Amino acid sequence: MSLVCSFRLRLLPVLFLAVLSAAAPMDANAQTTQATPPAAAGQSPASADPEARPYDQQIYQLAELLGSIHYLRELCGAEEGQTWRNQMRELVSAEGTTALRRARLVDSFNKGYRGYARTYRTCTKPALVAIDRFLEQGASLTDGMIQNNR
Repeated sequence: MSLVCSFRLRLLPVLFLAVLSAAAPMDANAQTTQATPPAAAGQSPASADPEARPYDQQIYQLAELLGSIHYLRELCGAEEGQTWRNQMRELVSAEGTTALRRARLVDSFNKGYRGYARTYRTCTKPALVAIDRFLEQGASLTDGMIQNNR
């Protein structure tokens, strides 16, 4: 394993945990200065998802990356056990405030896991490239969420 890959393996969980603390839902009593975003065209404000957050797309993408990484790292003999699944559990614990959000997060993780389980049966050079790319994307996503939620 390359030094860059090893570094990224340590960096991603640290960034991930930082996002969880930076992106935690606000206290119900806290005041906000942001205006409520207008409803999407064709939607009434009452039909908008009250649990939606501005970073949902990134959170669901991160969940999918965690699923992909979990499958591929195990396939390639990383012997990390449940490291990436545990990261996902922390994400669900922090962001899964409703049954629907939890289901969406789990579906995203499973989509990543199953997508690569169908594609790769053995560890190959492209699988190793995919791992590096996913770790880089995960680090970039979490870094962007940290910057946007300061």
